[in-house]
Amino acid sequence: MKNTRKLLETSKSFELKKLIEYSKDSIVSRTIAESKAGTLTVFAFDKDQGLSEHSAPFDAIVQVIDGRGEFTIGGAPVKVSAGQIIIMPANVPHAVRALRKFKMLLTMIKK
Repeated sequence: MKNTRKLLETSKSFELKKLIEYSKDSIVSRTIAESKAGTLTVFAFDKDQGLSEHSAPFDAIVQVIDGRGEFTIGGAPVKVSAGQIIIMPANVPHAVRALRKFKMLLTMIKK
């Protein structure tokens, strides 16, 4: 991303799972890159934690990096596991819930 705010050291590799830790009965997030084009944010959800239904004005891609979760997108539930991705279209209501401890990378692409 051009003009990216430097939140992590550049030209270095990182293990996504290790960029964020679980916290009991909580959801933890960490933005790792941010620019006019979008953001990259890692999340860690403890079991049974979630985000209530909401929508965003941007397309979003979720890469599951650990555990298992369930997204509801436009009223349809979709279960996801480590190694899978899911695309959430702009302006479509969605929610997320951790079926067990669950980590993901959220890429928001601004229009």
